[in-house]
Amino acid sequence: MHPYIFKMSKHGRILVAMSGGVDSSVAAVMLHEQGYEVIGLTMKTWDYATSGGSSKETGCCSLDSINDARTLAVNYGFPHYILDIRDEFGDYVIDNFVDEYLAGRTPNPCVLCNTHIKWEALLKRANKLDCEFIATGHYANIRQQDSGRYVISKGKDENKDQSYVLWGVSQENLSRTKFPLGSFAKSEIRQMALDMGQEELAKKSESYEICFVPDNDYRAFLKHKVADLEDRVAGGNFILSNGMVVGQHKGYPFYTIGQRKGLGVAFGEPMFVTQILPESNTVVLGKADELERREAMVRNINLIKYASIEEPMSDVITKIRYKDAGMLSTIVQEKDKMRVVFDHHVSAIAPGQSAVFYEGNDLLGGGFLV
Repeated sequence: MHPYIFKMSKHGRILVAMSGGVDSSVAAVMLHEQGYEVIGLTMKTWDYATSGGSSKETGCCSLDSINDARTLAVNYGFPHYILDIRDEFGDYVIDNFVDEYLAGRTPNPCVLCNTHIKWEALLKRANKLDCEFIATGHYANIRQQDSGRYVISKGKDENKDQSYVLWGVSQENLSRTKFPLGSFAKSEIRQMALDMGQEELAKKSESYEICFVPDNDYRAFLKHKVADLEDRVAGGNFILSNGMVVGQHKGYPFYTIGQRKGLGVAFGEPMFVTQILPESNTVVLGKADELERREAMVRNINLIKYASIEEPMSDVITKIRYKDAGMLSTIVQEKDKMRVVFDHHVSAIAPGQSAVFYEGNDLLGGGFLV
């Protein structure tokens, strides 16, 4: 016998991803009050104890967060489950994170997690629980066009908009997804939590760190994950674009494109990492103008709004990092890649990061910078 007796609801059964934070908690209660038959699910994605952290376990996978999600579900009378996906998450997201840095690129783990882990895990469990939909606490909107395609658009709160990390979600998965918070500002969600009597929840601080990287120190994480990494990569050369050697570095994986601080080499003017060459363990330095580009190539394209883009498309806003305001550009599809021609120079294009394309507020699609 199932521990909960499911009742027929006005809108059907929906599985809500609950991290224990204010956004997903309010999303779950909102759907519950709208008449959905809510089932809460908290995913344990990683193990803090084995990741080399020095401080107290915090964030979405901590025991406190799991208990907060469960307590809220119990208080509102809907079931809650914990799903352990540490193996899938670790094998895919964390291994890719390490591999990308070792390849001289800057990874985007949240995109990979959404695309290949969280949505798949949610829908697999939704099918088992006979849920028609899944929901998350992302600040984004979703609608179906006359063409039948599902389109993601920016959330109302420009400062919290999370459409950038959702470009990889498939049409099939979007067809069963709801984003209850898309038409609200973060301040409104905090107020809703207060109105619910959830004062502690409303005051919870947000983490902008990568969930599995303790203390937000990716270099320490790499050293913990890869045996003898420091010994293997230490002592490579810093060079200028003309090939002149100007110093020694600590190892190419420990630098990112656009980095200025922590180089350990003094110049009479600011110098930045402009290129990372893993084959020769070389890091290229240059002035700010050497970081500027007018074009970029993007791989692993996933299109959202249109099935394909046959002709060059202008007046597209392309974002090359999460907090980037975006730049007007023209995009040209070339087989399985997208060429981006920016209207003006952009700085610090980092291979491995996501390039995400917008038509107005609508997400056209995205991919990884080459």
